[in-house]
Amino acid sequence: MSLASGSSTRRKTTEGLTTTEGLTTTKEVTTTEERSAPATGTPPASTEEPAAVLPLRPARPARPRPARASVLPRVLRAVLTGAIKSAAIVALLLAWELVPRFGLVDRTFLPPFSEVADAWWGLVANGQLADNAQASLVRSFSGFGIAVAVSVPLGLLIGWYRPVADLLNPLLQVFLNTAALALLPVFVLLLGIGETSKISIVVYACAWPILFNTISAVRTVDPTLLRLAKSMDLSAPRLFQKVILPASVPTIFTGIRLAGAVSIVVLVAAEMIGAKAGLGYLINASQYNFAIPQMYAGIVTISVIGVAFNQLLVAVEKRLSSWRVPATN
Repeated sequence: MSLASGSSTRRKTTEGLTTTEGLTTTKEVTTTEERSAPATGTPPASTEEPAAVLPLRPARPARPRPARASVLPRVLRAVLTGAIKSAAIVALLLAWELVPRFGLVDRTFLPPFSEVADAWWGLVANGQLADNAQASLVRSFSGFGIAVAVSVPLGLLIGWYRPVADLLNPLLQVFLNTAALALLPVFVLLLGIGETSKISIVVYACAWPILFNTISAVRTVDPTLLRLAKSMDLSAPRLFQKVILPASVPTIFTGIRLAGAVSIVVLVAAEMIGAKAGLGYLINASQYNFAIPQMYAGIVTISVIGVAFNQLLVAVEKRLSSWRVPATN
């Protein structure tokens, strides 16, 4: 009984497993067939519930910063930079105002700056300052422009051809060390006391700083740049255009800035000798008439023009040298 019952139990268990396996197999086959069958008719209902999709929150547009927040630091930085740069000039003007008032110097020969400012405004009001400044600027800029137009190409040519530089260098050194004002009587004798002699003396004074700086700029170009350019088989004109000339711009402009300052100084001295208009004439005439504040007003005007002219040349130099990478510590 027990053995029979045990064997029957085993049979039932085996049959149960077989039946279960058969059902499982049938179900799996049916599912596979359903997947591989073409989608005709009504698709079978999916047993999986679709995942809940949360609604996307629309992105908020970036709020533009108020203009005051971005402009205010720039304004403060510009004001601070200007205050630092002008501190020395303000200190000089303050000393100029206080020293004569405290009796440290005779205010007859050095009036306070406020009196000079009043005299300057009087010259502006009656038109004398504008007329004299215009005459000086025309002469100075004419001579300076001619000197730049002649000296820069000549310096590039002399610096590019070394035998020419070796041949002309002694003669150029003689002219460089001959003061322009020493030759002013020669220019007056040869060209008269008109505009030609004044412009010519400015050309002579400005030509030599530009010429020698241009020659030095061409002859001191970085040899590494020249080797790299020659390795690319550049022709001589392309080498000069792409390497020599851009690398020479900073040194050339050093000479141009020196010539800009020289043009004003030499012209003022020339106008003191034989001229009927100009800032040099105004200063000399004020001295003879013992109008000391007007004399200092003319001197201040010359200084302002010189500083403005130099800043203009610096801006042009930065424009032409924008390819240079600034040095960093």
